[in-house]
Amino acid sequence: MVANATGESGSDSVSRGVPSLWGGRPAPLPAALENVLKASVARAARMPDLVVDLAPAVIVLVAMLVMRGTAVPETGRDALTVPELSGSLGLEVVIAGSLALRRRTPVAAYAAGTAGLAVEALWLGPGPLSPFANLIGLYGLGLHAGRRRAPLGVVVAPLGVWAYFAGKGQATTTAPMAVLCVWLLVWAAGYGSARRREELAAHRRMARREAAAGERLRIARELHDVMGHTVNAMLVQAGAGRMVLDSDPERARELMISVEDTGRTALAELDRLLGVLRDGSGEPPGLADIGRLARTMTDAGMTVRLRVAAEPGSLPLGVELSAYRIAQEALTNALRHGRAAAAEVVMERRHGRLVVAVTDTGRGPAPGYRAGRGLLGVSERVAAFGGSADHGPGPDGRGFTLHAELPLP
Repeated sequence: MVANATGESGSDSVSRGVPSLWGGRPAPLPAALENVLKASVARAARMPDLVVDLAPAVIVLVAMLVMRGTAVPETGRDALTVPELSGSLGLEVVIAGSLALRRRTPVAAYAAGTAGLAVEALWLGPGPLSPFANLIGLYGLGLHAGRRRAPLGVVVAPLGVWAYFAGKGQATTTAPMAVLCVWLLVWAAGYGSARRREELAAHRRMARREAAAGERLRIARELHDVMGHTVNAMLVQAGAGRMVLDSDPERARELMISVEDTGRTALAELDRLLGVLRDGSGEPPGLADIGRLARTMTDAGMTVRLRVAAEPGSLPLGVELSAYRIAQEALTNALRHGRAAAAEVVMERRHGRLVVAVTDTGRGPAPGYRAGRGLLGVSERVAAFGGSADHGPGPDGRGFTLHAELPLP
């Protein structure tokens, strides 16, 4: 194995306490080695899996074969015998080939590579490139083995370090401990990268779940506002028509026409909503549609007075849509629950906010009432803009009032 020696970077002085295996120039710092490995992993992530698996194995094997032809391992002899030469070739294939499996079976691959390194060091002498292959395998073990199996690298790595230095006759020096520290740092770099990758994946899954939940909530809120309003209006109109069908056929006819118009409007708004949800092509309702909303309520038997001080199209689309939906929900509740004969809708700019206030003359809420889905949807809409909303009995204790403020950019 290769022991890292410290060097100098710029004007920063560092410790020189880790010896180099060959006594040459100091090896890079562990931190620098970690940065190189991280950069290599980032580039490898963009390559096909087969290339990522085989490339290190092929490169290391070719380098081993080239160096075997130009240098003899530290055996103290000028040449290897034929059995030793065959064994050396087989061990090189095992050591380099284990890198091809470092992602699929990281524990087994590293164990095989370490066993090959140990046999080579004790039988033929330490190979010059075997430590590099072992280092790559150890990083792969920390990166790919998972939380429970990755710590096995801490157990296997010391065996390889001991065997390597035993083959060099340095088993009692401080070099093995220094190299082991470097090896464990490399394993820790791989293990830490894997844990950070798991955390990022968990955050992405949580973000997707939150986005999906928010989208479901938005769709449910829009469907409630569209269908709840129109269906309630149609029910009221149809009920009123049934009651006057015999006594006032002309009025009943007008109410049936109103039901038809309301249903047609509901289909148009539903189609517009589906267009927005599908591809953003639909135009959401805004202040320009408040008059049509008031006419629908009037046809259902509730007089609506409008005081809209903001010009249609002068506000952001989201603010206009929310203002429309707030008024729609308040008027629907006034008609359905409050049985109100009249209501007033006020929309005006005030101190950088759009104020929406709807007051009706109905019977008001029951004591201890709780907000339903519609009012909760109003609160959610307002909260999305950082505004505020409150609701309750009217100023004199009669009727119902909904007051909301939407901040304007």
